[in-house]
Amino acid sequence: MSANSASTSSNNSARPVSLYHLLDPDVLANPYPLYRRLREQAPVHWDPYLHAWVVTRYEDVITVLHRFSADRTPTPEQFAAMGMAELSPLAQMMTKQMLFMDAPSHTRLRSLASLAFTPARVEALRAHIREILDELITPLLRAGRMDVINDLAAPLPAIVTAEMLGVPTSDCDQLKSWSADFAEVLGNFQHNPDRASRTLKCVEEMTEYFREAIKRTRAEPREGLINSFLEAEIDGDRLTEEEIIANCIVTMVGGQETTTNLIGNGVLSLLRNPDQLQKLREDASLVPSAVEELLRYESPSQQTARICP
Repeated sequence: MSANSASTSSNNSARPVSLYHLLDPDVLANPYPLYRRLREQAPVHWDPYLHAWVVTRYEDVITVLHRFSADRTPTPEQFAAMGMAELSPLAQMMTKQMLFMDAPSHTRLRSLASLAFTPARVEALRAHIREILDELITPLLRAGRMDVINDLAAPLPAIVTAEMLGVPTSDCDQLKSWSADFAEVLGNFQHNPDRASRTLKCVEEMTEYFREAIKRTRAEPREGLINSFLEAEIDGDRLTEEEIIANCIVTMVGGQETTTNLIGNGVLSLLRNPDQLQKLREDASLVPSAVEELLRYESPSQQTARICP
């Protein structure tokens, strides 16, 4: 497949080139004309809307990812400058998440966290995900119709994430709500002071939820990432409670929106490319490579950030 970058509207072509336009619904529905304009007209440029440099060409992006820092957590001073000083607890939590770390801190945390993903545990999780999927799909097959997002793409990652963490699946709706609020902080182009109080409330509630979950798991160990994080040890080094909480939160958030986007975008892409869909119907062995191609073709997460040293 090659990404569909046709159908550039006259409105799009008249606008200043900026990733900020991805917040416009019409651009978000088909961002590829904008991406093409960025690559052709301003492959590396300062974006005054985002207060950041934007890099769009493959080779340049790879260079930035390899050389620049992932530690892009706003400092308390930066939050204060944006009128959101009350969000300092958010910055303190994000500094403990792998997503915002460089080596050697990232290496240490990743080494400890990876102990939770032994081959046996991964295979057991894979089998359990199939069971969850069967439970969701079976009534839909009987009904003969479905809403891909509401019936499958949204509930599946919520249930799987809860099971993977080792918290009650009855909390799925709350986990989804927190994830949506926190994802706005991770994925939004500009922090909005109007959202500060809601974001802080979300951080406080998630922190307390996982602190209680850790307490319950210590008292009555159950299978899941929380228990694995508690048991992880390398040469006497263990994860602190704050590190466990922070990385449970980023696991919860990261597993929700991206999986929903992958399923939704993947189904839509196959419907738009019926010849590719027919190939999968005729040969199920192509499914693993098709998933990888869909991750590339219509990526569920299409931008990231780094800090220039």
